[in-house]
Amino acid sequence: MLGFVHSHAHLLFALQSRTPVFVQEKACVSSCLNTLNLSATHCNTLQHTATHCNTLQHTTTHCSTLQHTARHCHTLQHTATHCNTLPHTATHCHTLQHTTTHCNSLQLTATHCNSLLRIVQENTNRSSKTYSVKTKRGHS
Repeated sequence: MLGFVHSHAHLLFALQSRTPVFVQEKACVSSCLNTLNLSATHCNTLQHTATHCNTLQHTTTHCSTLQHTARHCHTLQHTATHCNTLPHTATHCHTLQHTTTHCNSLQLTATHCNSLLRIVQENTNRSSKTYSVKTKRGHS
């Protein structure tokens, strides 16, 4: 029905303007072709935009993955730093243990020396007393 109305509108227009009908039909076809070309161009633009959007989505996903990976790398770096610190701390603790053992040995040696010194002093005091007693007897 629309085609009929459309054709009649062209025919009436043609009769009123006294332009031959085939010229009017040619203009109509030309107008329709222009509209189709514009629509095709618009569709191509929309396809291009859709492709661009898909690329952007892919890029966004890739960026999110990279951000996640960067956070993971930062965590690994922190862990690596901690792991590097631990052997240093262990070495320091080992050194402290060694020093403590050495200090304990020195304390034992000092205690032993003090005991020996006390024994020597006691023996010296006894010897002095014995000598003193012998000397006094010998004078009497």
